[in-house]
This record gives sequence, structure tokens and C-alpha cells, in this order.
Amino acid sequence: MANGGPVEHGYPHLDTVRDAVTALYRRLSHDTVHRFATSVAPVDVAFCDTDDLHLGAQRVARELVRHFRLPDARMIVGFREMEHAANVELTAGPEYFIELNDRFRTHRRDIGAALAHEIMHVFLHRVDLAFPGTRDNEILTDTATAYLGAGWLLLDAYREDASSSQKLGYLTPEEFGYVLAKRALLFGEDPSTWFTSAQAYTAYVKGRERARLDERQPPLTAAGWAGRRRYARDRRHAQEAAAAPASVAAARAPYAFVPEGPGPLRVTFACPTCLQRIRVPVRGRVRARCGLCRTMLECDT
Repeated sequence: MANGGPVEHGYPHLDTVRDAVTALYRRLSHDTVHRFATSVAPVDVAFCDTDDLHLGAQRVARELVRHFRLPDARMIVGFREMEHAANVELTAGPEYFIELNDRFRTHRRDIGAALAHEIMHVFLHRVDLAFPGTRDNEILTDTATAYLGAGWLLLDAYREDASSSQKLGYLTPEEFGYVLAKRALLFGEDPSTWFTSAQAYTAYVKGRERARLDERQPPLTAAGWAGRRRYARDRRHAQEAAAAPASVAAARAPYAFVPEGPGPLRVTFACPTCLQRIRVPVRGRVRARCGLCRTMLECDT
């Protein structure tokens, strides 16, 4: 939790974020991910200053438990002085104890954001999905919270001006925007109307532009002129060498050429939806279907 300190910006964790999206599809399946097509509604997690602190926190926690489809999980929420925004004790359940930072006693509008992250820890614990290392595992948790419909709360908790700042979660504001945009592109959703923070909206717009770039990379037919020209040059070099310069191609673009014995040259690239690597033959127009997220991809290889 950045509280008055500097807020990191940009995309320093983007590779881990992309790995997290792929891991969600692999662990949950396409069908399970699509059960979360509707985000948690602002009215269901609203918290005003006139609400009773503990009863209100329990109400929001129950709504998030319902959203994440954890019907037999009961969250017991308390408050204490602590360094981090919140903490959850992961046990066998069905009861889980969540502690929130005392600052949320007076910053109640952000209680939903803190609870969303901690309840996602419970969700991932139950489906047995984790990344090694605290940092990567927290990035996985933020990414899953955003991709499964409650992460807009975390981005909306980001506020920054000349004299103060606040940000929850391990992702940068722009990375939250990127994941939320990935979700929006998949489900046709527009979370920007829910933001109460102007800085959150700006970060979402930046992340959305970065997410859209994934859909305009060669060999996808939606790639722009410059990308197509670069791709054609790299393909020609790979064909002339009769061996793919994978390290060179990968360093310059999000694709690599791979020779497979006497067969045709193949190109690997990331699916713009689930971000797993796809391999297709280099033979002009190709229509490929991602086996993980079932996205149909129009390619010009």
C-alpha cells in the first residue's frame, strides 16, 4: 500500500501479469473464466460514512464472496494497526480471518478494494493456484482480482496529487488498466464509468491502449504497416538462413520463427486473449484457434 509515498508507474511487471492471465485459463478453464463475465456492481460494494464500520465491512465481504462463487466461505473482518493494507489467514476454512489496516476506519470507500484482494487470496488458495515467491504471487492475486471482475475497485483506490498519494495492490495503475482492458475487450464491458478517481480513469485509458497493441501485432492480420514490414523482413531472414534466429526475432518483436525438420517454417506468438504461445505454419493466410481460450485468430504468416 502506497500511502503518501511515490507511486510506481509503467509496466515493470507486465511479463508476470501475462503469465498470470495464462495461468488463470489453464487452471480454471475457458468455461469457468466466462462465468465471471459480469463484474461486481458498484452499488453492491458501496460503503458510506454513515454505515456501521463492522457490519458494513461484513456486508461487502459477503458480496465479494458471492461474486467469486465461494458460497461456503465465511469472512470475519477486523481492523488493526499494520504496515500493509490487509492480511488474510489462509486455512482449510470455512472461516477466514481478514485484518484491515486501521486507516480504513476513516477511508471506508476503499474497504471493498482491500477485501477484494484478500478474498481472491482465498479463491486462489482453494483452486490451488500460486506462483513461487511473494512478489509474483501477489501480482497473480491482483491480476486474478482484476480479470475476474473485482479489480476495478483496486484501481479506483488509486489517487495521487502534488501533496499526497494512495495506491492499493502490487500492480502499477497502468498495469491494472491493462488487465481491466483485457477483460473489457473479452466481455464487451466498460469499467471506466465506475471510476470515482480521475487518476484511475487516466491509468485505465493508458492500459487500454497497451492492451489493444496486443491485438495489432504480427502475424495477426490487424497488425499495422510498420509491424507487417518488420515481420516480412524477419521472415525472409529466417527462410534464407534455413534456421530461425529466434533470439533476434524475439528481441525485436513478440514472435519467433521455429524450424521443424523438413516441414514448413513455423511462427510462434502470444494469443492476444489468454497470452499463451501459439504456433502456426508460415504459409500466408491462416485461421487459427487458440486451444486454451478458444479465440479465433486471423493471421497472415
